[in-house]
Amino acid sequence: MPVDDIQKETFFKLLDQIRTQLGLLKKKNRELSRENQRLRSKLNEVHKDQTDIFSSISESERIAMRHQVNGLIKKIDKYLDE
Repeated sequence: MPVDDIQKETFFKLLDQIRTQLGLLKKKNRELSRENQRLRSKLNEVHKDQTDIFSSISESERIAMRHQVNGLIKKIDKYLDE
């Protein structure tokens, strides 16, 4: 076989391998896209059902929590100033 024929045959074999790999990657990409969409839908469902921490506590509990947080901030500020 001449060198040109060997090079052509090698080229076409490699090209076929590339096409095969490309096909596999496209399939994997489609699968991952579907999985991503499924997970996004699930996240949206969880997010719709979720409420924030403050909606489930009373106003007096919120005020108490605010005072605790403010006290912690003052302690941190005092520590940082030292």
